[in-house]
Amino acid sequence: MSISYSVIFDMDGVIFDSEKACLICWSEVAANYGIREIDEVFTRCIGTNKNQTREIVEAAYAKEFGSGIADRLLADSSTLFHQKYDDGRLPVKPGVQEILSYLKENGIRTAVASSTRKATVERELEEAGFLSYFDKIIGGDAVKISKPNPEIYLLACQELSVRPAETFAIEDSYNGIRAAHGAGMRPIMVPDMIPADEEMRGLSEVVCGDLFAAREYLAKL
Repeated sequence: MSISYSVIFDMDGVIFDSEKACLICWSEVAANYGIREIDEVFTRCIGTNKNQTREIVEAAYAKEFGSGIADRLLADSSTLFHQKYDDGRLPVKPGVQEILSYLKENGIRTAVASSTRKATVERELEEAGFLSYFDKIIGGDAVKISKPNPEIYLLACQELSVRPAETFAIEDSYNGIRAAHGAGMRPIMVPDMIPADEEMRGLSEVVCGDLFAAREYLAKL
């Protein structure tokens, strides 16, 4: 029986263990500014774009640490992130190679739809040896409104020439699952730093513990 679905991946927290890596950098930089508790603020930034992240951080810390603290903290964290993880050193989530190989071997069309800029997405995938597995790359700079708005997933389906209802979206964040569901896709949640709650289980077709389980789910269809 022929396979009639396609798969679109989020990147951060799904392909790369970049959210935990990012938190490490945030924590180191925050300590330099005297900010001791950053985990809760960081968690609220997961699944948002750069502008939304800046607004969340500024609202949390500007009163105590001065206007512009978000720009300073994010710029320093970005510098540290590149120092630690560029050139293929970004940790990969378990099961990435296996699920990408399975999809490639079976001729299943794939894409990445990430809130990160396209150039960064392509560079990180290339450094990890994954870029050739994807038919299309859509970055956050291609859309006006970020997840949870479905725009990026609708654009990704358009670029792939596939129907949303026949396309899986593999996501780790709440905003990502909301975006995929809003686009009329088949969301698969693979939680990273934040576990699935009742809303996420309701919006997702399935919640998988890791990409190995997601591969098995797709293989049984």
